[in-house]
Amino acid sequence: MRYMMLIRLDSSTAPAEVPDDAMMEAIGKVIEDMTKAGALLDTAGLHPIAEATRISLSGGKLTVLDGPFTESKEVVGGYFLLQAKSKAEAVEWSSRFLEAHGPDWEVDVEIRQLDEPA
Repeated sequence: MRYMMLIRLDSSTAPAEVPDDAMMEAIGKVIEDMTKAGALLDTAGLHPIAEATRISLSGGKLTVLDGPFTESKEVVGGYFLLQAKSKAEAVEWSSRFLEAHGPDWEVDVEIRQLDEPA
């Protein structure tokens, strides 16, 4: 089963400074472990919400709006695509990833199973 882990941050509570070397090393270790276990299919961080573009469809009309989006408090900051035997395994990997951030960060991960082709 494949799972998408959407990494969500609250832009109003995220530390202003860049992550320190210890945190990056801890996150790197989790990513290395995911890779060695054959669980990690893909991962990436996302550019800031200020660089985003939203496209909406309402009443048959498309609207294209470039960021920044001032109403955005919680944003998706990155993702992982995992191959896991179960949802419990995806939860375990997500938990390890979050724990690597330490006590100064408030981060959520939303885990969603991907529909597999028929």
